[in-house]
Amino acid sequence: MGSFSIWHWLIVLVIVALIFGTKKIRNIGADLGGAVKGFKEGMKDPNAKEGDAPHADAAPTARVASGETIDVQAKEKTGSTH
Repeated sequence: MGSFSIWHWLIVLVIVALIFGTKKIRNIGADLGGAVKGFKEGMKDPNAKEGDAPHADAAPTARVASGETIDVQAKEKTGSTH
């Protein structure tokens, strides 16, 4: 009962191809590839255009890593319904 040999996997592949058909399997593969591509594009910076260099936003990260304090002023939200 160890691992399956190549012949077992070939038989499974033939059975799957007979049940679903090669066109449907190809469509599933294309859909999966499109989903992965869309996920990778979604993980990129939304403001970056294709071929652009990284933004100057990397500078504050370097300051934080070096131990500098970043001073910001918080503004109160106006127009609340409370």
